[in-house]
Amino acid sequence: MKELPTPTLALSPIALPRGSLHPRDTTHVPGSGQIASMGQPVVAVGGGLLVTWAKHLDEVRQAQRLRYDVFAGEMGATLPANVPGHDIDLFDDFCEHLLVRHAATQEVIGTYRVLTPTQAKRAGSFYSDTEFDLTRLRFLREDIVELGRSCVHRDHRQGGVIMALWGALADFMVRNRLHTMIGCASIPMQHDGPHGRVGGGHAAASIWHKLKDTHMASVDYHVRPRLPLPVDRLDTSLDVEPPALVKGYLRLGAKILGAPAWDPDFNAADLPMMMRIADLPSRYRKHFLGN
Repeated sequence: MKELPTPTLALSPIALPRGSLHPRDTTHVPGSGQIASMGQPVVAVGGGLLVTWAKHLDEVRQAQRLRYDVFAGEMGATLPANVPGHDIDLFDDFCEHLLVRHAATQEVIGTYRVLTPTQAKRAGSFYSDTEFDLTRLRFLREDIVELGRSCVHRDHRQGGVIMALWGALADFMVRNRLHTMIGCASIPMQHDGPHGRVGGGHAAASIWHKLKDTHMASVDYHVRPRLPLPVDRLDTSLDVEPPALVKGYLRLGAKILGAPAWDPDFNAADLPMMMRIADLPSRYRKHFLGN
């Protein structure tokens, strides 16, 4: 198997092997009663799930196949065909890839990719830079981790998989002394409403119109979409719920950084969001961090 070429983070211990962000020491897995080697499969709370960081290219390919199934197969995204049946872009080679597997089948059923500050410099930008002007976040760049390409298999969207992913991400942030996460949270242009599917971006405009009054970050953190969703020409009065992932972020204390961008390739509107470890509500802090 081909080892991933990802360089060691500057903030990682110098003794780590090249290409690894994960110490070889052992750590307690909260709630599992186990001691597990970091970077090796960990039985997640809830049972039946294994949480891993991809170590080889074939493991990344498994995540990319899941992403393709969700983004192209379900959302109708138009993706490059450089590897058929896979969602791949230029940022993937610079990212760490977090995987959740079904323990019985070893199938990858959930994934995030994580772009660290050092790797964002090597890539030339965050992915979010391609959709938003992030000028006002420049003073945070040394501490920002970007989360992206989050998806869960359609048969496993009852909450356990995403909680397992978030638990691993929280541990990653604390271990590496990072405090801020950003990312683009997608709202499909064809979004389910209380009376059926709503098309044309009207649902996304309505969700934005409601959330901007309750969950906006301070103006010091506001960003601007490079290709704005034309919310002024859309119906913003619909009674529609945000996607489950957006609602989950908001429960974790996330803030919205500005108006949504339109991503025609992914057939979605993207909300810029920021989560900070310090803003985790106490019950989630105790669940994920044990304090």
